[in-house]
Amino acid sequence: MPYLVAADLPQAPAGERLRALLAAGPIVQMPGAHNGLAALQAKAAGFPALYLSGAAMSAQMGLPDLGVITVDEVAFYIRQVARASGLPLLVDGDTGYGEALNVMHMVRVFEEAGAAAVHIEDQLLPKKCGHLNDKKLADAQDMAAKVAAAVRARRHLFVIARTDAAASEGMDGAVARAKLYLQAGADAIFPEALTTAEMFREFAARVDAPLLANMTEFGRTPFFTAAEFEAMGYRMVIWPVSALRCAAHAQESLYAAIRRDGGTQNMVEAMQTRSALYATIDYHGYEALDRSLIATVVPQGMPQR
Repeated sequence: MPYLVAADLPQAPAGERLRALLAAGPIVQMPGAHNGLAALQAKAAGFPALYLSGAAMSAQMGLPDLGVITVDEVAFYIRQVARASGLPLLVDGDTGYGEALNVMHMVRVFEEAGAAAVHIEDQLLPKKCGHLNDKKLADAQDMAAKVAAAVRARRHLFVIARTDAAASEGMDGAVARAKLYLQAGADAIFPEALTTAEMFREFAARVDAPLLANMTEFGRTPFFTAAEFEAMGYRMVIWPVSALRCAAHAQESLYAAIRRDGGTQNMVEAMQTRSALYATIDYHGYEALDRSLIATVVPQGMPQR
């Protein structure tokens, strides 16, 4: 049934629904969904929550992941992913788009757009992907102030503090920062770019909080499954850019084929069919709804003077 009239639209705030998932038991698996269509496909595959990556949003706009997109541009993606799926959505908040007041503005905009959670990282602008080198870290107290500001501004949003300190300050530095961010009110911690199972286990042993693991490809973290992360002490796992990588690779193949072959005749087998797309977006449900709204009403009898 179209979301416009669906009786099963979630009533509880998105942040509360994410908290319920975390309390329910198994590790919460959140694949990246970079637009509404991807969100529908991820939901159909059975995922209970989704992730919106800053790198994926930036790449869709033809931009690098250097913190150059704006709060309102991110809100555009939040609205379509949250609306399409109805699932709790964790959003990449980069460095918070400024200092404490900017962070508070971000929190309110993201909540109003439909987000369930946000993570904020302790880098300085221009920020980088967490798996690249030469990241510049913010002062730990300044980052703690951003976390406190986010918590003060939120109504239900789940606030995750990300630390990129392991690469430059070692495990002790990352743990110390995580504990400071928890004291500031963070609901969970995201230790970025850990490079071994031993590091993941040590961090989990030393930080008493819900933890988020990032399973990105072509980075510094080896491949681990959701079950392996759960066994290492993690409550959430994201695959931030995986869907976009697959989609972008498929698009490259398509454009190359059109240039080579003069058309798409050799790519049809790689395409989602029209009927499959219509099923995914519930085209016929919307069509039926539209017909029900504009049905002809036949006058009965004659009006009285």
